Amino acid sequence: MAERSIKRYAILLGFALGGFFDGIMLHQVLQWHHLLSLVPGMNDLRTQILWDGLFHILMYVLAVIGLAGLWRSGREGIDRRQLAVLLLLGFGIWQIVDVVVFHWILEIHRIRVDRPDPLVWDVGWLVVVGGPPLLAAWLLGRRHREVKLRNAPPLLLALTLGTATAGAWALQGPPDQRFTTVVFAEGLSEAEMMGALAASGAAVAGSAPEQGVYVVALAEGRGWELYRRGALFVAGSGTPAGCSAWSEIA
Repeated sequence: MAERSIKRYAILLGFALGGFFDGIMLHQVLQWHHLLSLVPGMNDLRTQILWDGLFHILMYVLAVIGLAGLWRSGREGIDRRQLAVLLLLGFGIWQIVDVVVFHWILEIHRIRVDRPDPLVWDVGWLVVVGGPPLLAAWLLGRRHREVKLRNAPPLLLALTLGTATAGAWALQGPPDQRFTTVVFAEGLSEAEMMGALAASGAAVAGSAPEQGVYVVALAEGRGWELYRRGALFVAGSGTPAGCSAWSEIA
């Protein structure tokens, strides 16, 4: 495998990790936006969940391709320092692509969709999150020391495990989070949805019945019961929740 191809795989993996970071931090932890927050006609939370999930699936696919390419590289000549440089470069490239393409050209979301000055937040995110990895890549790239990739399996193993567990971590809510978001499939009446929640022992704290969305206090381990009663998505119950596991309902 040519060294150029190995470098592309490393950058691709860094790019995917940048997407994971944004999906977890901006959509789930900080809850600043969804993937399609500014797309007209996409205000249904079911649709937002679907596209957030598709986004994470895409990042998984890109990460797997990058990792597979690096593992296959075997004895080719790329070293640990160069690998770190390329990962950081890919991470920074994602931040630029996200802001320039998705925020400014396609305008499907912004860093903060609830602020009157979104450009300030976009530029600030680029500087604070996109700048440091690119700077670190440049600084590391200036000091090169060759160590064959075959001597770096612990680093690749750590990257593999970290990528595999990133999504699993994303499924978990904050440790002090008392409430769970439940989204029911279309076609259920409000009475049927309330009946399903009552049967699972859920206490409703907020709702948007027209969208099939409920915020409930649910006993631990009982989220799976709701899937048997028509739930499409129950936050933190092992489903591919994507970026919206703990979304607030305005």
